[in-house]
Amino acid sequence: MAEQTWHEARLIPTSGINGAEEQERRATSALLAVLGAVKEFNRAVLKPLGAPAGAVECYIEVPFMLGDKRVYPDGLIRVSRGSKSWTALVEVKTGSNDLATEQLENYLDIAREQGFDALLTISNEIPAVAGQHPTKVDKRKLRKVELHHLSWSQVLAEAVMQKEFRGVADPDQAWILGELIRYLEHTRSGALEFDDMGESWTAVRDSVAAGTLRASDKGIPTVVARFDALLRFASLSLGRRLGTEVVPVLSRRELSDPSLRSVALTQQLASSAQLSGTIRIPDTAGHLVITADLRAGQVTCHVDIDAPGEGRATTRVNWLVRQLKNAPESTRIECMTARSRGSSSAELLRTVRDNPAVLVTDPAREIRSFRIALTSPLGSKRGRGRGAFIDSVLTAADTFYASVLGDLKTWSAAPPRLRTESPTMSEEREPVHPVSLSSTDYSSQDGPTGPEPPTSDGSLTIARES
Repeated sequence: MAEQTWHEARLIPTSGINGAEEQERRATSALLAVLGAVKEFNRAVLKPLGAPAGAVECYIEVPFMLGDKRVYPDGLIRVSRGSKSWTALVEVKTGSNDLATEQLENYLDIAREQGFDALLTISNEIPAVAGQHPTKVDKRKLRKVELHHLSWSQVLAEAVMQKEFRGVADPDQAWILGELIRYLEHTRSGALEFDDMGESWTAVRDSVAAGTLRASDKGIPTVVARFDALLRFASLSLGRRLGTEVVPVLSRRELSDPSLRSVALTQQLASSAQLSGTIRIPDTAGHLVITADLRAGQVTCHVDIDAPGEGRATTRVNWLVRQLKNAPESTRIECMTARSRGSSSAELLRTVRDNPAVLVTDPAREIRSFRIALTSPLGSKRGRGRGAFIDSVLTAADTFYASVLGDLKTWSAAPPRLRTESPTMSEEREPVHPVSLSSTDYSSQDGPTGPEPPTSDGSLTIARES
């Protein structure tokens, strides 16, 4: 038998998974075992949840009595440091299975009775806003127990960033973390990517096409929540490949009250048939703004960048064009000038490359900033694959970063240069004055009493200062 057909042995195999129950049990055991084994990874995951640094113990299917029935949370994590400890119950869902309110409230009751600190849920559900929980529970049960949620996409992103970018000191622990990554990336693990815009998507899409969509339509809240979840998934995907923390941008008011973001998106969708959001990528020239126009069937990614603070208008345009060497010719450039609202001019990159002055409509007006935008077709299907809304948005964001945003740098003024100093007076040569000059007229150099009498040859002797 040829070696090409042999299967390499894996620490966490995907073979033998039969049904959702076995899938959840294996995913839970694999994740908790690696959390206990890899110190850097457990700190990255557990520290934001409030766990201290210390020895980590992990268990699966721990039995507890709740009234007259026995219940089995999927897992338990305990972190001990000295005489103190932090304990959290764990509930896991894989595939398309959603968390159940009744089950979570039962586990919150157990955690309160046992004096545990938190309940951690892990599933493929991605909340619209970071820090939110995808399942609504009775808030009274959260008085003494904290409720946290991680999506499998977030767990995978943390694992990849820790292994590939932050680093793991012990080589064996790094290999173990790599095995978890391979497992979670396999389709049979149940750690799925974002793959559905929700059951209300088709009705909302068709209402947009018919021009009958209203802000009060029942399906809109689900669609706008799924769009924000898509932005979070796009951020996690980019961050996983870039090795940095990429997050959606929200205002302080939206962070404190997520309903404000939902209301704003609902109004935008009803009035203009658009959904938009902003992503922050560290160390880039600006935020990545994604706008999906359902009526036009287009998705546009753009970034705003300040123009240089000096130089002629064409010089500032050339500064930008030189940075867009990898951008497609269909990239649109807009100019914003001083004392004007909106863009003063806009042209495609293919035209600006040939004639930068085409963007300069009035040389007297200073160019303050540029907007660089790239538009591509928007899919309309609910799920994943060719012609799908999700894939078209993800592809647009990846393409824009790779060809435009990743190459842009902000302008900074050149540092001032030292002026060359003139020679000192002591270094200058003293002028040479002749002792005598032939002259027939009086001058200011004549003595105070007038010219001296002529010599025998008719010349005058110049009086010198003593």
